[in-house]
Amino acid sequence: MNHSQSERAMAMHTVDEELLEAAFSYLEQRIRISPAPLDRPGDRQELSAVLADAINAEGNDPRKVLEIYASHLAPTVISADSPRFFAFAPNAPTKASLLLDMIVSCSSLQGISWLEAAGVVAAEEQALRFLTGLAGMPEQSRGCFVSGGTMAALSAFVVARDAAPASGGNSWVVLGDQTHSSIAQSAKVVGAQPLKILTEAGRITRQPLVAALDSLPPGDRVIAVAGTAGTTNAGQVDDLAAIADVCHEREIWFHVDAAYGGAALLAPSRQALFTGIERADSLVIDPHKWFFAPYDCAALLYRNPVLARRAHTQEAPYLDAIHEQDDEWNPADLAHHCSRRARGLPFWFSLAVHGTDAYRDAVERALWLAAQMAELVEREPQLDLIRRPDLSVVLFRRRGWERADYERWARELLDQQIAFVTPTMWNGQTVARMAFVHPATTAEILTEVIQSTLGPSQAA
Repeated sequence: MNHSQSERAMAMHTVDEELLEAAFSYLEQRIRISPAPLDRPGDRQELSAVLADAINAEGNDPRKVLEIYASHLAPTVISADSPRFFAFAPNAPTKASLLLDMIVSCSSLQGISWLEAAGVVAAEEQALRFLTGLAGMPEQSRGCFVSGGTMAALSAFVVARDAAPASGGNSWVVLGDQTHSSIAQSAKVVGAQPLKILTEAGRITRQPLVAALDSLPPGDRVIAVAGTAGTTNAGQVDDLAAIADVCHEREIWFHVDAAYGGAALLAPSRQALFTGIERADSLVIDPHKWFFAPYDCAALLYRNPVLARRAHTQEAPYLDAIHEQDDEWNPADLAHHCSRRARGLPFWFSLAVHGTDAYRDAVERALWLAAQMAELVEREPQLDLIRRPDLSVVLFRRRGWERADYERWARELLDQQIAFVTPTMWNGQTVARMAFVHPATTAEILTEVIQSTLGPSQAA
């Protein structure tokens, strides 16, 4: 390697003062925006043209590249942290969590093991203990932060599969017809077939669960039953106590997906819905949903973490150093990952800064917004409320509308920057769906959305 090549290689790891100033300026501007704009999808041809020469042999002026991001890429990303974002599962990170996330990235922090990142692991463990305590799980419960509910379910099912008795037949994971799609997908990855329970009201209860289990051929095994504490589609909570009873009677792993709904454990008015969650063998709560953390942050919690460590610890000569102490719980050993960013640290930081009472109040605010939206729907003769919201998801129907009408309505709301909504299906019919998370959503925004549904249908 000649001198110029060495200089070019080392230059990548030095600070460009002008870029530093420009980047900090952009970061400050973005984090000060309140409320965040919705923005809109981009045009593929326009983006292709903008990016055409971005990657080349010689590189570019870094300020020019930052300008490409700020002016062309960022505006084409719909902001999940906007108080007008009601589709899918919104994301409303606190400013404190965003700032710490910047520090995590800037510091090249990782969270693999106690040896390499004791401070990170200790803080993440404190945040995890807060969640296990909130759910009422035993003191010995432990876990780690993974990228999302899908990775959490996959990791949990690996443990459940390894802990289940051996069988010469098929393996199954039992789930409901409103269970998140990641559960069935994760079951398939670990070699199990998903067995879906067709529920009448969208909730798994004892009778259909027992009937499903009894329908399986002799010799087959069920590695897990997946209950949901807050379905993504409608915000429903399964009869967790009944599922826990059945799993205990039959010695089956009980997994609870509370990725979205787990934050409602903070609300005194909703705690009764979650009875039985404390008996879960594995539990998932995503702070990047209703616990106001940045993407990507999901907490995977185990009743018996020894089983998880047995299933997930990777053995290699270069990893021996992190496994010398049996009383150390390395995050890398508790899920299907090894290298991992310190994704739980921003959540911990925000909890420490704001306190759990503020989190409770923010969750209660979302529940109040959902109740307000339901009342507005019920006042309008042209609208039908599908069901009273259990948590913060509201489903409603506009009389006379077909699928194309809902899609047109959603496009117009986004074009006008009023809201981002997406339709869904309920009992075979297209309906409107709104999920509330952001405490800065106002009653005026709800009124705007309601008014947008009252004009005549003009489907494109």
